[in-house]
Amino acid sequence: MLSIIQAAGWPIWPLVACSILALALIFERFLSLKTAKIAPPRLLDEALAVSRNSVPSPDVVKQLEQNSALGEVLASGFRALNSDPRCTEADLRATMESTGRAVAHRLERYLTALATIASAAPLLGLLGTVIGMIEIFGSQSPTGGTSGGNPAQLAHGISVALYNTAFGLIVAIPALIFWRYFRARVDDYLLTLELSSERFARHLNHLRGR
Repeated sequence: MLSIIQAAGWPIWPLVACSILALALIFERFLSLKTAKIAPPRLLDEALAVSRNSVPSPDVVKQLEQNSALGEVLASGFRALNSDPRCTEADLRATMESTGRAVAHRLERYLTALATIASAAPLLGLLGTVIGMIEIFGSQSPTGGTSGGNPAQLAHGISVALYNTAFGLIVAIPALIFWRYFRARVDDYLLTLELSSERFARHLNHLRGR
C-alpha cells in the first residue's frame, strides 16, 4: 500500500487525509449514537412513573438530564414546571422543543463532514489522475531526435495515475455507506424523541392542571 501511495504522487495525499478523517468520524459516531446514550427504551416509562403524582425533586431531574439525550429533553419539561408551576402548555412545549432542537443538532454533528468526504473523494481521485496523465504525456513528448516514448513506460505511468481514481472510490464508497447508515439512525432517534416528548408533554400538562 505504501508503494502504491508513493507511486501515485502528491495528489493522493489529500485522499489519505480524507480516509483518516472519515475513519475518525465513523468511529466517533458509532460511540456517540448508541441507543443507551440517546433513547433508552424504558426511560420514558420510568419518568412517567416517578412523576405520577408530582414533579420529582431537582436531584432526580438532574440525574434524568445526565442519563441520555431523551432524558435531557424530558428533564427540560420538569425544569419548566419547577421554575413556574403555572406555566402555560405552550410555554412547556416550547421549552421541550428548544431542548429537542439542541439535541437534534448534536445528533447530526459531523454527518455533513462525512457526506462531504463521500462527495469530494472521487473528485480528488479524478483530479490526481488528470494531473498524473498530464505529467505522463508531457514526459513522453519527443525530445532530441527521438520520435516518441516507450509504450511500456507509458502504460505503467497511466496505471500509476489511475491509482488516484481507485483510491478515491475506496475512500468515497464506505464514507457514503456509513453516512446513509448514520443518517437513517439519527432520523429514527429523532422520531423516537419527538413521539416521546409529545406523550410526556401531555402528561406534564395533566400534572400541571392538578
